[in-house]
This record gives sequence, C-alpha cells and structure tokens, in this order.
Amino acid sequence: MFLIPLSRSTADLHRRLDRLFAVDPEAVALQSPAIDVSETDTSYVVRLDLPGVDKQAVKIAIDGRRLSVDAEQTRATVEGERVLHAERSLTRFARSLSLPQEISQAESSAKLDNGVLALTLAKRKPDTNGNLIVD
Repeated sequence: MFLIPLSRSTADLHRRLDRLFAVDPEAVALQSPAIDVSETDTSYVVRLDLPGVDKQAVKIAIDGRRLSVDAEQTRATVEGERVLHAERSLTRFARSLSLPQEISQAESSAKLDNGVLALTLAKRKPDTNGNLIVD
C-alpha cells in the first residue's frame, strides 16, 4: 500500500483550503457603520464611524424623516507600484434610518473628521396653525 507522508498531505490540504477561502482583492465588503443619534430642541445630531473614507466618497440623502448615508473606501495606489499581497479589502458603508421629525436639508450640515461623520440635521419647523378660509 502506498502512503503519503503526513507533512506533504497537510501542505496540500492547506493549499486547497487557501484557494477555497481566498479573498478577491477587488471584492467590496458591505458594512453597517456604528451610529449614535442624539437631539437638541432644534436638530438631530448623528455620528457614524467611516474609517478610511474620503469626504468625496460620502453620499447623504434626506427624504422627509428618512436619512441615508452611503460611503466607500478607496484604495490608495502609487504609480509604478504593483500589489503583491493585499488583505485589507475595500469596504462600502451603508446606513438608513427614520427620525421622529422631518429634516430641513437646507439648514443641515455634515462634517467628516478623523473617520467620524458628524451630521447636524435641522428639524423642519411645523406649519403654523391657522384658519382655512373657504372660497
């Protein structure tokens, strides 16, 4: 009976497993970023962790009470460099939530500093109560 040495057998097993679970360096992982939401009398303050994201790669959408944030890390490349091994995958961050009150986009602001996106979302002022006149 033919026996394969154990070390050769385990090395082959490791190679096969590495190929099976290999990470595509071009693949993009989707993450839901950690988020904190607080409020003042006039606004909501939302903070999201977006490590490694440039401000140009952040998209913020406001629709009534709904807030959506979408961002993607970009891989820095140096001209003339060739990647030999990469374990840090590209990551896309996406998060949506509904707030208790509608948001005034015109009076809101956003700032990205040290990987933390800080949004100050102005609460839309409610319509003033008044009488409706019948024509």
